[in-house]
Amino acid sequence: MVKTGKAALFCAHSGFAFALKGEKQMTETKKEPNAYLAQQPIGKLLLKFSIPCVLSMLVSALYNIVDQIFIGQSVGYLGNAATNVVYPFTVVALALALLIGDGSAALLSLSLGRGDSETSHKCIGSAIVMTAVTGILLMAVGFVLTGPILKLFGATLACYSYAVDYMRIILLGIPFFVFTSGMNSAIRADGSPGYSMAATVAGAVLNLILDPVAIFVFDMGVQGAAAATVIGQAVSCVVTALYFRKPKSFHFQKKSFRLCGKTIKTVCQLGISSFITQTAIVIVISVANNMITAVGPQSRYGADIPLSVVGIVMKVFGIVIAFSVGIAVGGQPVIGYNYGAKNYKRVFHAYRLVILANLVVGLAATLLFELCPQVIVSLFGSESALYNEYASLCFRIFLGGILLCCVQKASSIFLQAIGRPVKATVLSLSRDVIFLVPGVIILASCFGVTGMLWAAPIADVLAFSLAAVLVVLEYKTVARKEQGPEAALVPARD
Repeated sequence: MVKTGKAALFCAHSGFAFALKGEKQMTETKKEPNAYLAQQPIGKLLLKFSIPCVLSMLVSALYNIVDQIFIGQSVGYLGNAATNVVYPFTVVALALALLIGDGSAALLSLSLGRGDSETSHKCIGSAIVMTAVTGILLMAVGFVLTGPILKLFGATLACYSYAVDYMRIILLGIPFFVFTSGMNSAIRADGSPGYSMAATVAGAVLNLILDPVAIFVFDMGVQGAAAATVIGQAVSCVVTALYFRKPKSFHFQKKSFRLCGKTIKTVCQLGISSFITQTAIVIVISVANNMITAVGPQSRYGADIPLSVVGIVMKVFGIVIAFSVGIAVGGQPVIGYNYGAKNYKRVFHAYRLVILANLVVGLAATLLFELCPQVIVSLFGSESALYNEYASLCFRIFLGGILLCCVQKASSIFLQAIGRPVKATVLSLSRDVIFLVPGVIILASCFGVTGMLWAAPIADVLAFSLAAVLVVLEYKTVARKEQGPEAALVPARD
């Protein structure tokens, strides 16, 4: 579940430029590159931005799942279990990348919509510096604390050596991964979702080509999968960096790259929802892995089978969420720009279309997981009947409420887009941390590795209910603003 999230993630855009002309000082509005966001049909705009966003996030999610497919076919389920315990660390890196990237992208959207050009270049310049420094620091921490990190994330004795081999190579790509993941949000916000997609696709395609070569031709096992991933990440990073030679909606200055406390604070406030969403994934996986390690040996499935299966299910879940979040992120330019310009009807029209698309995605995923889970399981290698039995249970139960989850994830991104960081954060926390984690602990303790699977659909129902309440409240707040011109000038607060 990466990028898934990727959420999630921000697209955004431009404001208005004004000039005084003639003796009468008549004000004329210049045509801005992103002014169409307030004029063109909402459906057309969502298609334009959502498709590249979905593809970009889908490709990002496939990075990990491609590794697991090839590792499962060569090393087996212990190799997949190893990647599962390393995976949370990469999600931590993604969380920090999106905190910076989505926050700066959201600030860029809102500032351009309000005509604030000064903030535009400062927030993106600061984001570039912050992602670069963060990536290097994370790599260093990972090398120093490899053993404790793997134990924290639930590595068993059987898969530990595989996990060490995989992680030590993956760490080399962390700086590339953080920069690309964060700054792709800024590229989409600058009105170039196609370029963002191309940067991600370039690395992913290379990873897809190199994975079987390294694993099967050179017989490098999990190390080969990790090396292929790092090379792909490096290529994506280079392509991403080249974009900022000539951005569309702002121009860099020397002061753009000077870190400012106020700018950093605002970026972090706006990006906190995306950070929480990804951090929640880390918490969920860590808790699930450790509960499996604790109670798994008492079940007929043992610990390593559930550890491998849950990792696979979480990454397949990430594929679905890539569609969900990608659609929502694609709506960010429209929602952020029009909210900044106080075009509230267009804001909620866009939200309704985003939710409709998410319902379609969620329904399709539900049918696939309930009717033919074994088709998905077989992609990751041929294992024992016991393995296949638990995998089918996991898909059908754990992902049973994914339709509701899609709506909740999209609603969280919507609240973040309109500058509601507190509400967005609460909603992001609700499903994975507030509801799912306690559910996993309680149900695993009482009913073992099969009982814990029911924690997810229960959490989905509760989080969906909370999303409905928060969005309705926001709608009522906006409706009150539209009742009078004076009220509409005052932005709502969390």
